[in-house]
Amino acid sequence: MPLIANSPYQPPFYLFNGHLQTIVPSLWRSVPEVRYHRERVETDDGDFLDLDWSRRPDGQPTDTLGIVSHGLEGDAGRPYVRGMVRALNHAGLDALAWNYRSCSGEMNRLLRSYHLGDTDDLDFVVRYALGKARYRRVFLTGFSAGGNVTLKYLGENPVRVPKQVQRAAVFSVPTDLKSSSHHIARLENRLYLNRFMKTLREKMRQKAALLPGQVDLTNLDELQDFPQFDDRFTAPMHGFKSADEYYEYASSGRYLSGIRIPTLLVNAQNDPFLPPSCFPREVAAQSPCVFLETPTDGGHVGFAEGPPDGPYYSERRAVEFLTAEVPG
Repeated sequence: MPLIANSPYQPPFYLFNGHLQTIVPSLWRSVPEVRYHRERVETDDGDFLDLDWSRRPDGQPTDTLGIVSHGLEGDAGRPYVRGMVRALNHAGLDALAWNYRSCSGEMNRLLRSYHLGDTDDLDFVVRYALGKARYRRVFLTGFSAGGNVTLKYLGENPVRVPKQVQRAAVFSVPTDLKSSSHHIARLENRLYLNRFMKTLREKMRQKAALLPGQVDLTNLDELQDFPQFDDRFTAPMHGFKSADEYYEYASSGRYLSGIRIPTLLVNAQNDPFLPPSCFPREVAAQSPCVFLETPTDGGHVGFAEGPPDGPYYSERRAVEFLTAEVPG
């Protein structure tokens, strides 16, 4: 019964609510010591993915790789990704932070982009990394949308997951996308929603310029929330009839019982993005592999423990979980 009842996480005194715990790490954290080597790889459908590699700091070879998946409209350069990469490197692992299609600073080539249930690209990245360096162990980490993709990947078809993938740790995951999409539209969360909508609209404009005649921008600025945007763009661009069908297919909560490797899910109880349905206590209580930790504090992709630029609980907890009692 992997329910972790008593999380040791305590926020610093100056981050005294979920909004501060979310906003301060996002806006005022930097992790300058991480140095990426970017590699562009071609996908089988004629598109590309940009992968950002960071080797362990002593330059010694390692047989273990940590793969980091970022959040909605994020990228490998976000502080929470760089912080996790730094922690993995300091633990003696190579790290690979991959950028979703359209998220690396250059629009992808195809009409399709990325979505929160697209596990094929994560599988492609895992297999590419294994073929490139022959790692013996792979750990997966993910934040928010990237955590949802990670959980779905592990649970939807466990036999597809390469045997080298041995553990995973994810944070601030909206396991119920429909409920989450409505939850973030509440008045107290409009600041977050407006930022997401701004970048999503801009990407549709870039996509329309890249592919003339294939993207209808009529009334784009009138779309005010995720269900409206996903019904108009995300769903039809990726083969779904509606936003509801997309949410049903993509929500990782329905796949958790299929996970066959030790997997840590940490969702803070004061996360402004997550409704109650994103705390799958019953599944974790019945699963031998899904470890659910629900600290009182943490915000969304927060978990600072001291100054904004220092190490975070999410990084320390991930390394602790991923490297514990790993089979040889």
